[in-house]
Amino acid sequence: MDISTPSTTPKYSSSPIMMNPNPNSAAPTTVSAISSTPSRYENQKRRDWNTFCQYLRNHKPPLSFTRCNGTHVLEFLCYLDQFGKTKVHHQTCQFFGHPKPPALCPCPLRQAWGSLDALIGRLRAAYEAHGGKPEENPFGARAVRIFLREVRDFQAKSRGVSYTKKRKRTSKQAEGNNGTTTS
Repeated sequence: MDISTPSTTPKYSSSPIMMNPNPNSAAPTTVSAISSTPSRYENQKRRDWNTFCQYLRNHKPPLSFTRCNGTHVLEFLCYLDQFGKTKVHHQTCQFFGHPKPPALCPCPLRQAWGSLDALIGRLRAAYEAHGGKPEENPFGARAVRIFLREVRDFQAKSRGVSYTKKRKRTSKQAEGNNGTTTS
């Protein structure tokens, strides 16, 4: 056998080849090209769920996630406020309504509304992924939705930032904005 001749199998292939676990089969098996690592969203959802479950375990008395309700979710959101990084001015503060205050003030740092809204969305999904029924999901409770709306409105006033909901564009508006006009 001549060592200098190239082998008949390609050196590099598009998918990795593994040994087939069946010794009687001569065909090699291929590994899926899809990554098995969770996405950033899935990692964050898992961390948020673990944090919430830890909060429930430390609750007096301890609760299981199947027994928690909207009130417990609100308590959790208030607990998270102590770790916030967004300055929320009181109505009595001289900088209330100023988006960029010129000096420091003693107003508290809170969780930003957008962070809370995203957190609740991830926890809603995690609750159902862990076997909770969608109709019993405490993260979708009316009290939680009202709380988030009030936080959004107050933070917008406090920081002098108006919040307007973006509307979905209709197909007719989208055509008009693409520069395609008919004469």
